[in-house]
Amino acid sequence: MTDARYAKAKQERQRYIDAVLATSSKKNIVVAGPGTGKTYLFKQILMNKKNALTLTFVNALVEDLSLELCGLSDVQTLHGYARSALGKATSSKVKIYPKLSQVIKEDAKLLLDQDIDFDHIFHNRDDENKHIEFYKKRKDYYDKYYGYSDIIFAIVKYFEERGAEIPIFEQVVVDEFQDFNKLEVSLIDLLAKKSPIVLAGDDDQALYAFKSATPEHIRQRFDLSNTEYSSFTLPYCSRCTNVIIEAINDVIASAVANGNLKGRVAKEYKYFEDLKKDKECGLHPKIAYTQRFAKQIPWFIQKCLRGIAEIEKGVFSVLVISPTKLQTRFVATSFKSKGFENVQFVEKNDDKNPLLMEGLKILLGDKKSNLGWRILSKLLLNEEDFKTLLISTDNVSNSKICDYLEGAFKSEIESVLKTLKAVRNGKTVKDEDLNKLFKLIGVNPLEIAQNQLREDLINDGQKNGNPGLRKIPIKATTIQSSKGLSADYVFITHFDDQYFIKHKNKSTISDQDICNFLVALTRAKKKVFLISSNTKKEPTFLKWIDQGRIEKKT
Repeated sequence: MTDARYAKAKQERQRYIDAVLATSSKKNIVVAGPGTGKTYLFKQILMNKKNALTLTFVNALVEDLSLELCGLSDVQTLHGYARSALGKATSSKVKIYPKLSQVIKEDAKLLLDQDIDFDHIFHNRDDENKHIEFYKKRKDYYDKYYGYSDIIFAIVKYFEERGAEIPIFEQVVVDEFQDFNKLEVSLIDLLAKKSPIVLAGDDDQALYAFKSATPEHIRQRFDLSNTEYSSFTLPYCSRCTNVIIEAINDVIASAVANGNLKGRVAKEYKYFEDLKKDKECGLHPKIAYTQRFAKQIPWFIQKCLRGIAEIEKGVFSVLVISPTKLQTRFVATSFKSKGFENVQFVEKNDDKNPLLMEGLKILLGDKKSNLGWRILSKLLLNEEDFKTLLISTDNVSNSKICDYLEGAFKSEIESVLKTLKAVRNGKTVKDEDLNKLFKLIGVNPLEIAQNQLREDLINDGQKNGNPGLRKIPIKATTIQSSKGLSADYVFITHFDDQYFIKHKNKSTISDQDICNFLVALTRAKKKVFLISSNTKKEPTFLKWIDQGRIEKKT
């Protein structure tokens, strides 16, 4: 009977896959939660295709999909595709500096005395905005580099004006469509004019409102009134245990009852019955919850790992998700100090401000680069001298920034560039030249060496501990950077209203707050541990889960 039940479950899951594969529609949309077989579906769709394109917004997913779809499809981020497409269209080498919009925003503040959010203009297709002309002028002056938003804007405008040049693919697949903004959707719609397309995503997992992304795009295309697209779902999750899936459904039901997630796609999210998964459900029938002081959190996780190791008696993976980078770094550092040797700190570089090393790298490739000198000048000159320099470059469009700089300043930078080039090429460098470089970029080599020595000494002192635990692969990350990741055991730290509900009035819960929690929950394959750092008050989201699914640890 058990075998028949599992066979029936496989048939039922395959029925949803087959429905997508059997459609004659050229435009299809699949709304499905994590672990429901989207990658498997992509493989089936792309089978025997010789010219296919897969696009996503999340870098981690590009790496995973590139491996999974190796030989079946070219997998790129939207920015990567826009760069290659624009280069092919214009027969030129296209250069990207991700923070260009921030550079030009600073220019506008000084030259126009206006605070202009250029990314917002591009993301929302405000094509007639008068400030775009200023952006283009400064962009051209900065060696015609593109930023992340304007490169997509550029290829969209190019294809809109030259529709005949939109490339044709046997198949286009787009993943994480809920994270796309109006500009990015414009590019997808243009590709869909010439090629069969499958959009996939989950409006309950939308995380990128900061770039004007909205789940409304996926909802509108899924809606039955939209006859342009055929709509499908994949309800069976084979990643998570049953209790996690039920908890997710609890949170969604509570959110809807609270007046959140209005307009969401109504879809089932079900446990996929499987022999191996059933055994995992038996071992981990509940979600763990505990209250600990913040400094005790790494100790509590390590205590849990010892218990897990006794159950697993083999390799297992761990993901620690914290609300902030500071908390994530603290957890990772604590593990390393206790002798754990396989700790990876997954940190998304979201610093919008240009960095000195970025400017130096640009100058290594082009010693007269206006962009490179602009970045260094902003960081190294005083505010008045930089403003005077910027005004001078604005008045003469074909000028070079380096021609306006004092000889001593230029010589110092050129000397540092010479040192950097020698380091890059593996040549011997004088100590005084290295010290000059370290001083400029704010690196203290003695401090780095001391920290490394301290880590080596601490780790050496832990060799007498449990050797199995030292090798456990542990990733520590924030919620946003956890997108695309998964692990056997997931620890969600600082699980408190203070961090998980952004509004000052903690009774005001946003859709973004809910999506963040759902993303964190769905990273786990076997068990979730919720760790509160507030020892007096339980978090709101804990109350949204049926208490029969919660195991409270003291």
